[in-house]
Amino acid sequence: MAEEQKKEEEQLEIPDVLPLLPVRDVVIFPFMIVPLFVGRERSINAVDAALTKDRLIFAATQKDISKEDPDPEDLYTSGTVCMIMRMLKLPDGRVKILVQGLTRANVSKFVQTKPSYTVSIATVKEAAPPAVSLEIEAMMRTVKEQLEKLSSLGKVVFQEVMMVLDNIQDPGRMADLVAANLGLKIEEAQSVLDTLDPVKRLEKVNEYLVKELQVAQMQVKIQTQAKEEMDKSQREYYLREQMRAIKNELGDIEEATEEMEEFREKIQKAKMPSEVEKEALKQADRLEMMHPDAAEAALIRTYLEWLVDLPWSKQTKDAIDINKAKKVLDSDHYDLEKIKERILEYLAVRKLQKKTKGPILCFVGPPGVGKTSLGRSIARAMGRQFVRISLGGIKDEAEIRGHRRTYVGALPGRIIQGIKQAGTNNPVFMMDEIDKIGMDFRGDPSSALLEVLDPEQNYAFSDHYLNLPFDLSKVMFITTANMADPIPEPLLDRMELINLPGYTEEEKLEIAKKYIVPRQLTEHGLSKKLLSLQDETIRKVISGYTREAGLRNLEREVASLCRKVAKRVASGKTGVTVITPRTLQDYLGVTKYLPEAEQESDEIGVATGLAWTPVGGEILYIEATIMNGKGQLTLTGHLGDVMKESAHAALSYARSRAKMFNLSPDFYKDMDIHIHVPSGAIPKDGPSAGITMATALISALTQTPVNKDIAMTGEITLRGRVLPIGGVKEKSLAALRAKIRTVIIPERNKKDLEDIPKDIRKQINFVPVKHMDDVLKYVFKKTPQLHGHKPPVKKLKTVKRKNHARPARTGA
Repeated sequence: MAEEQKKEEEQLEIPDVLPLLPVRDVVIFPFMIVPLFVGRERSINAVDAALTKDRLIFAATQKDISKEDPDPEDLYTSGTVCMIMRMLKLPDGRVKILVQGLTRANVSKFVQTKPSYTVSIATVKEAAPPAVSLEIEAMMRTVKEQLEKLSSLGKVVFQEVMMVLDNIQDPGRMADLVAANLGLKIEEAQSVLDTLDPVKRLEKVNEYLVKELQVAQMQVKIQTQAKEEMDKSQREYYLREQMRAIKNELGDIEEATEEMEEFREKIQKAKMPSEVEKEALKQADRLEMMHPDAAEAALIRTYLEWLVDLPWSKQTKDAIDINKAKKVLDSDHYDLEKIKERILEYLAVRKLQKKTKGPILCFVGPPGVGKTSLGRSIARAMGRQFVRISLGGIKDEAEIRGHRRTYVGALPGRIIQGIKQAGTNNPVFMMDEIDKIGMDFRGDPSSALLEVLDPEQNYAFSDHYLNLPFDLSKVMFITTANMADPIPEPLLDRMELINLPGYTEEEKLEIAKKYIVPRQLTEHGLSKKLLSLQDETIRKVISGYTREAGLRNLEREVASLCRKVAKRVASGKTGVTVITPRTLQDYLGVTKYLPEAEQESDEIGVATGLAWTPVGGEILYIEATIMNGKGQLTLTGHLGDVMKESAHAALSYARSRAKMFNLSPDFYKDMDIHIHVPSGAIPKDGPSAGITMATALISALTQTPVNKDIAMTGEITLRGRVLPIGGVKEKSLAALRAKIRTVIIPERNKKDLEDIPKDIRKQINFVPVKHMDDVLKYVFKKTPQLHGHKPPVKKLKTVKRKNHARPARTGA
């Protein structure tokens, strides 16, 4: 049969140009007869073109079967010349054809792309079949035997194929026939088609055949194992039932029965909601019917233990004594009046309305200001249990909601775990670092917290492990964050924000005297009879050895002092050790933070600005200088985009007021302007340096010195309006540390002065301004020749300057 087809191929003259039919899912081999369904317009046109001529068509396989309209580069360049034997048009517009592969060929070039592909081909003349050696004969027999074995393992191989293989003596023909019926991947089948050497082609097919045989054997092994497991389970089930019947006849009481009775008793004592109790009893009945050693029995037992251990109805009674709660809060924390007032308000409402829902507070502030310890104090003041979890770095939603029980090692989420740890259903539940939650492919934990922190939803919080509602509405949730910006907006909307901006030097001194020093003395086995710290000593520790808004470094430095004194006492040196500001360096070493050098006199082109940082406020001396040049503006000091835009806005304002400053309209064309903000290694950004940059720039342009005793903050617009900014309290503290008693602020920031302690407001003269013109008239001692009216300057308070020790500058 193969010889007759070969003669027909030799008699049939194959033209050099043929229509091309892109095929998917199959590679057509020579002498292979295959039905094809043709539905694409370009393919139907190719079939029609072939039928109008000699019924010959070139079939090439697509590289990407998902591409509906392949381009020339999406097709393999090698394929098979085929004869269309039959054609049938279907009702849905498609065409069914029966084709037979004739010979291999390669695409030389694409002659036409529309309405169908037409290609110039070069037929491939295969090498003459080699003489059948012992090695080739062995290979051919091996291929036949493996194909028969594969057929016996369940692979569908038609009997006609096996009969044809018995009569084939050509290794190349055998390789094509086996590859066509083996169900290879497109890439593998194409590789066989491209291999022209008959022996190598048969070797490659043999490799694929061995692989398919191994996969089939593994499938049979898996199926056999599964069947054996099923038979074993059924046998064990029958034996267990027989054993149960025997024990019932003998009257024996199983240990499992006692365990079930114990579970049912705990379920009754837990006073669960009816829905939860129903599910718990259902799971107990399931466990009773199972063999104690069954894998699922351990999962159900753990699940029941979680259900009975949760405090469904157990809660602590709130200590609704307002005065006592106030004393507890005052004894634990200095100042923080707003937060204390909010807690007392909640207790007052609880006293009048027992069913009120717990508040959800969010303490926002720098590290070390006492956010976490405040949560413990709130729990102590209310007489509740305290639970704390840290959310920093959590990226898996299951950390909040728990894992499904279908997973190995599944557990409830950290919310339910915390409730179990507390032992009551109304603890004070603190979640630290809520601004540091991440997200990845495992889900978004912040979205899962939306249900937890919503009073309208958390009365029926559903953990994935429990799969039952748990009432969280009685829990008082408190979250903490260093910054509110990273918290997602929907989550932020569910919480009541309370800012803890940091402590002033006076506040730190009082906290150190009342809390830190006594605590460290106790922890180090010392007393006031062994160590004495003067107020000025503590003040120097605060200003010279710490730079923070909180108290952690201050506590570390005090602990260091205590350790050194403890070493002396342990060495046998008795008597009180008095540490003065002069001797402090002997204990803590050289001063770590030096105060910002004060300006000795008013200077041209230097203005004093105020900046906010996460660890408090900071003084910025912004410098501007003018040089001959070509109108270039240079900005240095590691400035961010917003700060650079403020500098450009300041320059535009100065240009728009050129006449007012007695400058020529095109003054900027013949000069270069350089604005620099010192501490160039520290990144800086934000709009609040706008009026400071404008002041320094105009001072340099008009050669007018700026008053060194005035600091300023505010955003500037192109029209010269001064817009409000944030961090007024922190900036005011920075000015006070720098011994600056006059601060210019935007008019619309007057409301923020209420948040500044009264003792600081008495020491600083705040000057609210609406326009940049007001700023210039106030900061220039030597007034330049300015045209226009002089706006009135509003002063809130004016006091005499006092001498204060100056602490170090806070870091950026």
